[in-house]
Amino acid sequence: MIHRRKSAFEKWFSFTRHRRRFGADAHVQQLDAQDFTHLRESIITGEEEAKYAHGASVNLDEHLAKVRREFVGQSELLYQHAMLIVLLRREADVKANYERLKRMWMAERDFLAAHLDTRWLIAACDSFIDHDDEPLLRAIAMNGPVLINSVKLGETERFILGVNGETPDQQAALDELWTHRVGLFDGVAGFIPGTDDTLRNMRWRLEAVCGLHPLGVVVMELFDRLQLEANDNVYSRFRRRHTREKTQWWNS
Repeated sequence: MIHRRKSAFEKWFSFTRHRRRFGADAHVQQLDAQDFTHLRESIITGEEEAKYAHGASVNLDEHLAKVRREFVGQSELLYQHAMLIVLLRREADVKANYERLKRMWMAERDFLAAHLDTRWLIAACDSFIDHDDEPLLRAIAMNGPVLINSVKLGETERFILGVNGETPDQQAALDELWTHRVGLFDGVAGFIPGTDDTLRNMRWRLEAVCGLHPLGVVVMELFDRLQLEANDNVYSRFRRRHTREKTQWWNS
């Protein structure tokens, strides 16, 4: 059985969730104090080379410092966009921070679309799906994660099986996925067999978008059929590899 999302009431009693957003106001105050043109033209400098963040620190300042390192040599605006998405994921003043994100996109759409890597473009789509009031935008944005996550599965499986497509799965490749960030393309990291929550989260969003219309049931039926053992495909094969019940994405 697919685990449901926790309610706002249940989340309120999680001290860790509160800890994960301590200090958020200071970061958005810095953003609000600058205009988008200034942020777009400012380049992030640092003694260290750019490096993708891997894993999440409970402490918000520590986590944002790791995220900021991703953007060394790039526009400050790109980091500020990522910061807003981190705050939304940590449920810090969601309404106000989503309005900031939407305003940024409406003002700097072409720049953001051209300069953000695929990882952060998908994160933006996820934010539109989760927080926007317009059904059309949510439906359009859903195409992003469905497309990229399907490709992500295919490329991860190719990494697991090796260049010659050997079976069974190559243990060295699995060990690398379980212990390190494996980059696939343009900022997209490999799917972690057995535990990854990417497809569960995508299913939650797909259910929400398809729930906007009675005929959305057709799309959910198609998604469920991809998970069936008889319909051998990359989704059903990763279902076989999955072990963590909490992050399953199929109906039992």
